[in-house]
Amino acid sequence: MGGLGAAALLALEVWMGAPGVRAWLPFVVLLPATFAGLVWLGRIRIAVRDGELRVDDARLPARFVADVVPLDAAGRREVLGVGADPLAFVVQRPWIPGAVQVVLDDPADPTPFWVVSTRRPVELAESLLAARDAARP
Repeated sequence: MGGLGAAALLALEVWMGAPGVRAWLPFVVLLPATFAGLVWLGRIRIAVRDGELRVDDARLPARFVADVVPLDAAGRREVLGVGADPLAFVVQRPWIPGAVQVVLDDPADPTPFWVVSTRRPVELAESLLAARDAARP
């Protein structure tokens, strides 16, 4: 929101000092370009592929997954609220209501769980559990 506000202020400054086409051109170019840039910077790729959960650059082998819990907005708020574990790995986008909590079973890793926001928490949970079951003998 701050980025769009700064772009609008810049376009307003040009509008105040330029007549004709130069007055409205910054609004047509600057605001959509800023919006597209913010959307591009805010994207996170989440996939379950080759026996692992991939969240941008982070990778979690499916064999270390103990359980996956799909969360709605209230469940995510509870997991990340006052009693949240500071060792948890969290990738949260506040504008997306759903998330999954991936409980880990790795004695060598102090991270108790991952919380990843997603628009389709049930589908992600099902595919991650299927990858876990396929990875275990």
